Amino acid sequence: MDFYEILEIIITCDNIPQKFEMFNELYQNIDKFDFKSTKKPKIFEKPSYASFCKIVHPAKVPRRRGFESNEKKAALLHAIAHIEYSAIDLALDACYRFRNLPKEYYLDWLEVADDEIRHFKLINSLLEKTGFKYGDFPVHNSLFEASQKTQDLLSRMAIIPRWYEANGLDANEKIIEKLKKYNDNFAKEVINALEIILNEEIPHVQKGDKWFKWECKKKNLDPVETYFKIVDKFFKDWKKKDINVNARLKAGFTCKEINILSKEKVEC
Repeated sequence: MDFYEILEIIITCDNIPQKFEMFNELYQNIDKFDFKSTKKPKIFEKPSYASFCKIVHPAKVPRRRGFESNEKKAALLHAIAHIEYSAIDLALDACYRFRNLPKEYYLDWLEVADDEIRHFKLINSLLEKTGFKYGDFPVHNSLFEASQKTQDLLSRMAIIPRWYEANGLDANEKIIEKLKKYNDNFAKEVINALEIILNEEIPHVQKGDKWFKWECKKKNLDPVETYFKIVDKFFKDWKKKDINVNARLKAGFTCKEINILSKEKVEC
């Protein structure tokens, strides 16, 4: 089997330990593959978690308020675990979908997938300490739907890493601040895990930024203008508050972009 055929099997696999084992085998032997293909990628009809997670509208996902009970802790951790699991398939799909690109592109997104697997395991181990497991709460499939709608490299890099993952940099910081009021060992464990993820997600957004700008240069497009044209197509009322300015600057956003994004004037 070639690189893309193996990726298709891994992406669609719904047995988590088997999925991770197959990925490790591919990743460890990556130098044996080339990235040339004349075959068209499939557009996947359902996410790999569909067999063990109940998918609902985002408004019906359990609210993540408080951290006082095991169920409240689990609801928050389940939501984060779901994002991390979804991010694994998104990174793999970035490799599967866009073919005949430089080897560096594939190495970048396989590295991201490897990180996301580690992040998922980290959060899932904390989730299981509460007595719950991944799949015990309903989830939404917004990230999967976004991947279905971004079938060209420019929009994929703009929407997945430069929008959703960058928003994660903002959200992660806010969750950490909220958890600091719970002065117990478990909250400290969760904060520690989230800080690791926050620091390691910055390079993920950075990789999206790099390949977005690479494609813009190839097509002779202005990156800032192009980014916001794409965002306008996908979202309404996309202006944001509580932006993690430092993390976004490290990830490749310019001060100009951050101020366009922000509801308020931001000092960079």
